[in-house]
Amino acid sequence: MRTAPPSIAYRAALGLALFASLILIWLSLGVGIIGADGDRTNLVYGGVLLVGLAGAFVVRLRAAGMARTLIAMAFTQAVIAGVAVLAGWGMPWSPPVELLTLNAGFIAMFLGSAWLFQRGAHGRLEVR
Repeated sequence: MRTAPPSIAYRAALGLALFASLILIWLSLGVGIIGADGDRTNLVYGGVLLVGLAGAFVVRLRAAGMARTLIAMAFTQAVIAGVAVLAGWGMPWSPPVELLTLNAGFIAMFLGSAWLFQRGAHGRLEVR
């Protein structure tokens, strides 16, 4: 049984998700999103990546499931940003506006990828 090749929307979604994940790794481990360079608090962003890896494994990279996974990643990113601002993590090197702006960029990329995955699933959500 042959499977259909992935749609352009699916490929774009996968590319955007991988791009956002790689930039998140680089910024959190290399440059530091929270606090100064090398601040161990940045390791919490690994949770976003774990959500993505676990979700991709569970849904077996199916477009509709990946859309939900990327929404979960965006939610996890938002929770981390909210906790970081409320707890005052990274002060004075990372003021709240900087933290919220950087995290909003990642949230936008993850949600954009989710939207593209949804289009790749032809608008169908698989409910199980």
